[in-house]
Amino acid sequence: MNRTVIIQASSRSDGDTAEVVKYLTSISGYDIIDLNTKNIGHYDYEYRNKDDDFIPLMTYIIDNYDTIVFATPVYWYTMSGILKVFFDRISDLLRTHKDTGRRLRGKNMAMISASNHDDLKSGFSMPFEESANYLGMQYLGDVHTYIEDGVINSDVQLRLQNFNKTISKQSI
Repeated sequence: MNRTVIIQASSRSDGDTAEVVKYLTSISGYDIIDLNTKNIGHYDYEYRNKDDDFIPLMTYIIDNYDTIVFATPVYWYTMSGILKVFFDRISDLLRTHKDTGRRLRGKNMAMISASNHDDLKSGFSMPFEESANYLGMQYLGDVHTYIEDGVINSDVQLRLQNFNKTISKQSI
């Protein structure tokens, strides 16, 4: 199975990040999961969120995909809050659902950032790279995108086409 899913992690299901994701899926056929449509609570040490959508969602992702691409807007120089909560909840996989968490080993991770300018600060990808490393996943890379006046320009389209080639080639 060499399937890829994009985890869209914006507080707007129809915003700029969604437009970038739609463009990428139009050239790739990747599946999309919109975190904004899920009920995922913050991590807590007492696991009071055990009945929310996180564990079933992660089990589904792990069972069905080899490559996970996180798509996030740039909020205050970092990933979106909804994605940070998702990443924090991976701790559940390391503490209470260890067998599920171990199944992330050998899978692939990549990241798309989206903003209104081509000005991503250095270090933005570090949490993704280090999380992939910690989880035993291969980090395939990242791409920064931007939308100006509601348009994905030809430079960004080319970036996404090249990113897609990299993901497709390395996830085989």
